[in-house]
Amino acid sequence: MKITLPLEKMSVEEKIRTMEAIWDDLCRKADSISSPSWHEDVLVEREERIEKGEEEFADWGSAKKNISNKISCLRENSRGHGRSLALTLWKTGKAA
Repeated sequence: MKITLPLEKMSVEEKIRTMEAIWDDLCRKADSISSPSWHEDVLVEREERIEKGEEEFADWGSAKKNISNKISCLRENSRGHGRSLALTLWKTGKAA
């Protein structure tokens, strides 16, 4: 099923409400949604890196600031190149 939304005509508030409605629906059905097999591989790899001391935990405030800084840099780098932020995140592997 293809769903088309008039994104160009929607306000930011309408887009956010739409995303929240979709997210709420997915959360209500979470027990019936299985994770892709690669999720376990990623978690195992991250646990191994933590055990080896190659990764460390950050408090939520620091993590949010880090994410915000990375997104700001990516936005700046993607301007004028005809690429969206999402595509930039995907191509650089920073969306994961």
